[in-house]
Amino acid sequence: MTVFGNPSGLAWRKLATGALLLAGIAFVPAAQAETERQPEIADFTLANGMEVVVIPDHRAPIVTQMVWYKIGSADEPPGKSGIAHFFEHLMFKGTKNHKPGEFGARVAEIGGNENAFTSYDYTAYFQTVAPEALGTMMSYEADRMRGLILTDEVIGPERDVILEERRSRIENNPEALLGEEIDATLYQNHPYRIPVIGWMHEMEQLNRIDATAFYDKYYAPNNAVLVVAGDVDVETVRKLAEETYGKVERGPALPPRVRPQEPEQNTRRTVTLGDERVSVPSFQKAWVVPSYSSSEDGEAEALDLLSEILGGGTRSRLYQELVVKRGIASSAGASYSGTSLDATGFTVYGAPRGTATLEEVEAAIDAEIARIAREGVGDTELEKAKTRYLRSMIFARDSAAGMAHIYGATLATGGTVKDIDAWPDRVRAVTADQVKAVAAKYLDPDRSVAGYLLPKDKAQN
Repeated sequence: MTVFGNPSGLAWRKLATGALLLAGIAFVPAAQAETERQPEIADFTLANGMEVVVIPDHRAPIVTQMVWYKIGSADEPPGKSGIAHFFEHLMFKGTKNHKPGEFGARVAEIGGNENAFTSYDYTAYFQTVAPEALGTMMSYEADRMRGLILTDEVIGPERDVILEERRSRIENNPEALLGEEIDATLYQNHPYRIPVIGWMHEMEQLNRIDATAFYDKYYAPNNAVLVVAGDVDVETVRKLAEETYGKVERGPALPPRVRPQEPEQNTRRTVTLGDERVSVPSFQKAWVVPSYSSSEDGEAEALDLLSEILGGGTRSRLYQELVVKRGIASSAGASYSGTSLDATGFTVYGAPRGTATLEEVEAAIDAEIARIAREGVGDTELEKAKTRYLRSMIFARDSAAGMAHIYGATLATGGTVKDIDAWPDRVRAVTADQVKAVAAKYLDPDRSVAGYLLPKDKAQN
């Protein structure tokens, strides 16, 4: 049931970058805007505090509803790591009105699909169905917002499920294990250092009391955002939402989401993992940088474009220099997790090819970063990066689920609908000097964490 059950390490950073790429989903080129009118996006709040966003899209007879709770693993109490993800699983159990499995069976019966995912900053549940089934989906989702039956008989077996999930996704995956260790080293104080799925020894202790306390505190309409995208109209969604979610009692007022923040980082750190399952070495290097929610004006957009120029695809500097021209790398790239609520990660990565060494690949990547920090980027290069970056987002418009995801993730981390609408213009406004400035300011090698994934024999040398 979990889509991103443990988005840790490089895999999570890639997912977060992909989500951010979609964040420009409202972008419409000027020529296209003249011939294609986009439906009006509605944003309103129910009497119980639940925010609702409606994104009409009548090109196909489908609709996606997503309920986003403003609670993720970074909000967990100390010693209870994994409770947010654990509770995501428990939401698929029975309620006072519906037996376990009934909701999922109903979705499958009408040919729809459903799932859920947990991240550091939010937990979300979604269904994609035919429009006429939307009211039914809302009634089921609203029912489990407050009506779950949590007993020891439910808790125990599901705890075993998440423990096995950790074994299969993390313990059996050297890259995931290294990613956890990099995050635990990169963040010295912030809870982003703790894996979303949790530490095994703490997951083993999660119980009914923990689950009930978590549910009672965070699962309420005033801590949730409903996003409906697809073949619907605003008034129909408003009516259905008031008849279902609107009947759920408002929960207790929650304090602002203030978490421990990072101190100034002033050391270069390395993490090395040798594993007999590794045949080709690889490396990552990460820095703590501002996110869209925590940056000064223009910095997050500049970091996004820096990521695109440096390692955003086959036209990027790293790919062209290391893979195409010099042939020393089988892969090389960069990612930026700008959608986080707090300060986030900027990562570069690579793996050698042929007789090249990992040291050569790392040195070449470091040299490209230093060149941008020293010389900046050209105006033409920057404009091409903006064009690639913005145009790549148009394809996301073909998915109602993608639309719902972007609006939900933005709203669940402190953004607004207006922020999404304005985002493409903010990207276009970034200057070459701003890209140079963020590279020099944040990608300091003396404040980085380098992670090396090596074959077992090489790690022992």
